[in-house]
Amino acid sequence: MRRLIVSNAMSLDGFFEGSKKEIAWFPVDEEFFGYAKDMLRRADTLLFGRATYEHMAAYWPTAPAEEIADKMNGLPKLVASRTLQEASWNNSKVIKANVAEEIAKLKQLPGKDIVLLGSSVLASSLLQEGLIDEYRVILAPLLIGRGGPLFKDISRQIKFKLEKTLLLKSGVIVLYYQTA
Repeated sequence: MRRLIVSNAMSLDGFFEGSKKEIAWFPVDEEFFGYAKDMLRRADTLLFGRATYEHMAAYWPTAPAEEIADKMNGLPKLVASRTLQEASWNNSKVIKANVAEEIAKLKQLPGKDIVLLGSSVLASSLLQEGLIDEYRVILAPLLIGRGGPLFKDISRQIKFKLEKTLLLKSGVIVLYYQTA
């Protein structure tokens, strides 16, 4: 059975994006890129909500060729959206309805990890459906004051078990959680 992994950056005050939906506040360096490369090597499908998909599709197709860009552009991508009519980024498909059901079916197929990036509304929805196997919070050692919260519209208590941590030299900590 495949695993669904969510990997999202978060500020100490709980935001995954700034008030203008910017993510430039997050400190990236070669060590962080090492984490990203390892995660993408273990994946064969990317999953996005519409807003994150549009943000990624605007950047990655023209990014300089290197391992992360090659994976982002080459891997199959699924977009959960009721409004997006088509997905033009290479290897992309739109899921318009029954997203949880489609993801549950996909997890039953043979393959590598499915990785959900950004997309806090979708991630929170799939978390409440019990479909997320691992939640990676990439905690940045800074406060941004306001923005989009990492967890949105959670309607019930969800407990996690910390499986491991990865401390980067920048002070960023990758927290690997599984639902308890």
